[in-house]
Amino acid sequence: MRKKFIAKTLAALLGIGVFTAAVPNVGAVNTCEAAFTFKNIGQTYDLTFDASRGVEKTLTYGDKEIKFIAYENIVYVKKPVNVEAQSLSIYIPAEYLEGGTINDYTAETAPIFMPNGVGGYMPGEIKPPTDNDPMSKGPNAALVALSRGLVVVCPAIRGRTTVTDGVYVGKAPALIVDYKAAVRYLRFNKDNLPAGDTDKIISNGTSAGGALSAALGTMGNAPEFESYLEEIGAAEERDDIFASSDYCPITNLENADKAYEWIFYGENKYYQAMWQIQDLQARLNNKKFKINADNANNPKTVKDASTMTKAEIQISGQLRDAFPEYVNSLNLRDERGKNLTLNKKGEGSFKDYIKRKYIESAQKALDAEEDLSKENWVIIKKGKVVDVDLSKYPAAVTRQKAAPAFDKMDLSSAENDEFGTTDNRPRHFTEIVQKNSGGVMAKAEQISLMNPMNFIGRKDVKMAKHFRIRHGAADRDTSLAIPAILALKLQNNGVDVDFFSPWGVGHSGDYDLDELFDWIDNICK
Repeated sequence: MRKKFIAKTLAALLGIGVFTAAVPNVGAVNTCEAAFTFKNIGQTYDLTFDASRGVEKTLTYGDKEIKFIAYENIVYVKKPVNVEAQSLSIYIPAEYLEGGTINDYTAETAPIFMPNGVGGYMPGEIKPPTDNDPMSKGPNAALVALSRGLVVVCPAIRGRTTVTDGVYVGKAPALIVDYKAAVRYLRFNKDNLPAGDTDKIISNGTSAGGALSAALGTMGNAPEFESYLEEIGAAEERDDIFASSDYCPITNLENADKAYEWIFYGENKYYQAMWQIQDLQARLNNKKFKINADNANNPKTVKDASTMTKAEIQISGQLRDAFPEYVNSLNLRDERGKNLTLNKKGEGSFKDYIKRKYIESAQKALDAEEDLSKENWVIIKKGKVVDVDLSKYPAAVTRQKAAPAFDKMDLSSAENDEFGTTDNRPRHFTEIVQKNSGGVMAKAEQISLMNPMNFIGRKDVKMAKHFRIRHGAADRDTSLAIPAILALKLQNNGVDVDFFSPWGVGHSGDYDLDELFDWIDNICK
């Protein structure tokens, strides 16, 4: 059946241009503070994939021409509240339409690589294949995926600044809802797509996009999302995925401030990322600020340090002191089955585990003949990394954010904005900060639905079988403890997890594409 369809699709490609969906007349949306879903009374879209809309394109990767068929700007829900933010593009290696194979994959067996372009919880744009990506300084993940025989699906996704008719329609948990809806669109069209195994969907994202990728991998078919998906007319299909690739995920937000201070407490000078300053200035002046992959996921830092205020130093201590209780509530175990805990001073086996991850990272760098002699927090004896001193780590990598790192007392962070109302009022999402500073808390449901930790191990949720989590050893945007907790909780629930902290890497992603796609080959073949 697939061979007949491929022949039919190939014939349809001749002379066909790129398809752009018409913008519907979107009706009024609910502006109630408690509402997170939006009604659309405008145009309804047919979700049947149209194979005649493709166009052949060619890009160069290394010394090889990559030919692929692009099906672009397809609306993936019946009742979009924002067409631009709820469309996707599909890219298929041209060989598959001729019955060919790539990297031992066929049209029937090719995995589907599904990267998102989310950064800073801003709207995620469709990221088409390119040989000149600003983050990787060369081919992007989509192009490398095509060269390795994967089908690539790039969805646009609502974010915190998405506006329709003056209403902010992309606050939490809209980005997760959209990612799920895109998966459902693919499953709905599994017999219509020229290529791609819809049981082998693999997500990928960086920073807030990494958090989104982790959410997609942990929240498969979660019933809490059904009403949101129904509102926008998502296909009635499964939304679980096969695997999740997560670079430096900014996730577990209601506990991320505690983890940050557990690592960075005592370092009162900080060097902000430039995009965060520009983002805040834009919001204060009611202007738009565009975050792209380069400035959100590979942030440039201001040159001059700022110093935390007395109030910020005080809450830093409160947050640090609250972290052990949270860690101990998780009942985490390492790969040897040892319980990972902290005492009231923040010392214990969980800290030893974090140190081991840094030791592994430093040793790999040392084995690659990198010079670590100036790293005063790394202890080396006879060519072996024997220990790390986490008390010296904050000064070595520098602190990026004043306390609280995420739930700001003045509600100025991107995360406060993400948890905001449909009329764009930012809100708190942690009890400690809200009690210290006042202000309105986000709704409990809104906070809960954004945290993958609330779904891991549930019997009514289908998790991805495989996770690849990367968090650079020089990442100052969030604490290594957060992705470590995610990785450990997944492992403790029987999930295959590849977790590592690459040496010298800051807050960025897609820096090891060969290794990423080797991992995908390993789990898919």
